[in-house]
Amino acid sequence: MTQTRSETVITKEQSIDKYRITREPFYLNIKDEVSIFETAYKAKLPVMLKGPTGCGKTRFVEAMAYRLGRPLITIACHEDLSATDLVGRYLLEGDDTVWHDGPLTTAVRHGAICYLDEVVEARKDTIVLIHPLTDDRRILPVEKLGILLNAPDDFMLVISYNPGYQSVLKDLKQSTRQRFLSFDFDYPPPEAETQVVAHEGGVSESVARDLVKIGEKVRNLKGHGLEEGVSTRLLVYAAQMIARGVDPVTACEISIASPITDDDELQRSIREIVTTVI
Repeated sequence: MTQTRSETVITKEQSIDKYRITREPFYLNIKDEVSIFETAYKAKLPVMLKGPTGCGKTRFVEAMAYRLGRPLITIACHEDLSATDLVGRYLLEGDDTVWHDGPLTTAVRHGAICYLDEVVEARKDTIVLIHPLTDDRRILPVEKLGILLNAPDDFMLVISYNPGYQSVLKDLKQSTRQRFLSFDFDYPPPEAETQVVAHEGGVSESVARDLVKIGEKVRNLKGHGLEEGVSTRLLVYAAQMIARGVDPVTACEISIASPITDDDELQRSIREIVTTVI
């Protein structure tokens, strides 16, 4: 008897080793968030990180995954992200129908930390999928396999988003928000941000301090035509360019002024800030 494609079903799980962080990320503890996150992890509670772009949310999750010794599966959410993308799908491989786990299923199976970055960008029907993982059930329904996966104690769900960019149509429902502990992130205090920029950018503390001063002054333009202040990430980019021999004013132009706005007047104001500080 000839076997048809539909009669041979193979489940193929992803290897978890590629998601392990082997080198400790640099992260400065600002508000005792490290110990609080560890407590949430031990209590098997999900966590929501809120804060502006480039303030260290993702680096924090990476540092915690390393500290806790857990694999980290990061999912960049977008409006086309479907439940199938998260959970998994059947694919035809030769004469076989093969089930491939999605990243969320992989995280649940292996007790990893699953990080949904910018979760509000995902479709609402996709977000609802995570609800059973965020209460005392801690289960993931995999309807296409007809199974319920119980999350092991090591599994943790973390989501993040930038409240400053969200409209009414792209905000988290209360039914989702109230399932998470919430950590509020912001740009680090000047002393801490100087350490970060110096370490990550490979520049002296004095150069890093100047860049942080520029960052502070540019952030003061928010609400005066600028939608978002310059991120710590962009300050690090400027530092990295300076460390490689680029003129500091040019480095700030391409790393700060140009990326955050297309408005000529605002760019001119930022250039004036740069030339005043440097």
